[in-house]
Amino acid sequence: MAEVLLITMVKSMIGRREKHRRVLRGMGLTKLGRTVELKDTPEIRGMIHKVSHLVKVEEKK
Repeated sequence: MAEVLLITMVKSMIGRREKHRRVLRGMGLTKLGRTVELKDTPEIRGMIHKVSHLVKVEEKK
C-alpha cells in the first residue's frame, strides 16, 4: 500500500446525502476539483469507499 493517497473530488455534493457530505468535509474536500493528500489508513479507506462515486483516488509514490 502507498503511504499517501491523493484524493480528488470529481462530482459535486449537491443533492447528496448528509452522511456523504460529512465524509467529504471530513477529508477536507469542499470544492469540486480540489485535491487533498491523506495518509493511507483503514479509516481513510473506509471514507473513500463510502463516497467512491464522488472522488478519484491515486497512490502517491
